[in-house]
Formats: sequence, C-alpha cells, structure tokens
Amino acid sequence: MQGLGELETAVMEVLWRGTGPLRVRDVLDALDTGRKLAYTTVMTVLDNLHRKGWVTRQLDGRAYRYLAKTSREDAVAHALRELLDSATDRESVLLKFARSVSPQDSAVLRRALGDSPADR
Repeated sequence: MQGLGELETAVMEVLWRGTGPLRVRDVLDALDTGRKLAYTTVMTVLDNLHRKGWVTRQLDGRAYRYLAKTSREDAVAHALRELLDSATDRESVLLKFARSVSPQDSAVLRRALGDSPADR
C-alpha cells in the first residue's frame, strides 16, 4: 500500500481479513511476518495507523479494538488514483496500463465503462 510501511501493510492485511474489531493481541497472533514481534510493537503500529486515518478504534474495557476504516479494494483504488494523479502524461500511463492487463481485467474495465461486447 502506498504510504504504508511493510509492517503497517501486514497489520492492515490482518484487519482486512478480520470479521470485526480486533484487539492488539488478536492482530499479533494473526501476523505472519517471519519474525517474532513484541506486543508493544504491534500496539505502536496500530496507534500509528489510527493517527494516519487507516483504522478506527473503540475502547473495550481498558484496551482498544481496531477496525480498518476502508476496505482493501477502496485502499488499492485510492492508491492507483494517487499514482495516476501524479503522472505528467496521464494518457500515456493509461494506455500502457490498458495494454498490460489480462483479457479478464480488460472485460471488467469494459463492463465498468459501459463498453462490453454485449453493449455494442
């Protein structure tokens, strides 16, 4: 994810897979980073994600439960939009992207734009 570090992205993946708000311990137990992480490290990452606006949190007793603020799909779409907005030659970027997608992705884009073969 654009704007997120490796550990922040891993934490967001856990939250996106979750079925509801998760405690720090839940996130720590679900993380698979290949290294042992301290509880306080995950707590700091979640606090940073909250400060950056990626997650919401609700107090549950003395601890917070965290929930992704947007879906993975919305976050990826937003990152793609930011990349496109930063391009100096948008048309060239869009054309190169359109030529690089699979036939299945092309069909999805055509349907979304109202230009599927069925619309012709």
